[in-house]
Amino acid sequence: MADLRFDGRVAVVTGGGRGLGRAYALLLASRGARVVVNDPGGNLNGGGTDATPADDVVHEIAAAGGEAIASIDSVATPDGGKAIIDTALDRFGRIDILIHNAGNVRRAPLRDMSYEDFEAVVDVHLRGAFHVVRPAFPVMCDAGYGRIVLTSSIGGLYGNHGVANYAVAKAGVIGLSNVAAMEGLEHGVKSNVIVPAAVTRMAEGIDTSAYPPMGPELVAPVVGWLAHETCSVTGEMLIALAGRVATATVAETPGVYRSSWSIEEVGENMSAIRDDTQPLVFPVVPDGHGDHIRYSFAMATQNV
Repeated sequence: MADLRFDGRVAVVTGGGRGLGRAYALLLASRGARVVVNDPGGNLNGGGTDATPADDVVHEIAAAGGEAIASIDSVATPDGGKAIIDTALDRFGRIDILIHNAGNVRRAPLRDMSYEDFEAVVDVHLRGAFHVVRPAFPVMCDAGYGRIVLTSSIGGLYGNHGVANYAVAKAGVIGLSNVAAMEGLEHGVKSNVIVPAAVTRMAEGIDTSAYPPMGPELVAPVVGWLAHETCSVTGEMLIALAGRVATATVAETPGVYRSSWSIEEVGENMSAIRDDTQPLVFPVVPDGHGDHIRYSFAMATQNV
């Protein structure tokens, strides 16, 4: 099989100076992409600025014969997001691939979490996604091509202790990606979510001694495929964890129809309502939203 390459493509990778983002940037560059390596170089909770991580990745790409430029703008503000995309447009004249990977962590139990810590994490993970998608999306649509990869987490799918801010943000990017997939469909723009797990500095404070191999190199090829022109899916979520690659979906039970309900009847029917032996999945594209409504309406009509 011939290598899948990115010659002529321009990619933006936020959080590209370390960890997973670095692996993404290096892989795309090694396959011919020109890369904007965005990373303010802050500490784990998002504070501070250091150009070194982004510059180091750019130098590594250049040393291997690739082409890249560093950006230390923050995704946490609209101006920062626009500046990141403008870096690609000003330097390379286009943007084909957007990978939003930037992240920070501020842990606290829900009962103790400060509003400052909540906003600081949502600003980077969720608002940060919008801050780069918003300026990139119309450019991609006008060009008739684009690949968007947003980063969620198992914490966003299932929750986790001490990270309500992170869980909210990571759940929110799924909705953003779904809308980009729906609205980008007719313009050749595909948007998907990566749900990665790797032992990077984001795992600081977690005992990983019993973990199997979980390096960024096990995630990067999945993101690379989502970013490639041959990617055949949109509006989906791919999991990459310890060598396992899978999809995650939103599923519903068939449910129970009644022409009217009492509180007591909801309780009495809960076993049937929750019966997931025949789950329903409504794909986001082309019209999962409408399919969901039509299914419910049909059930009501058939039982009138």
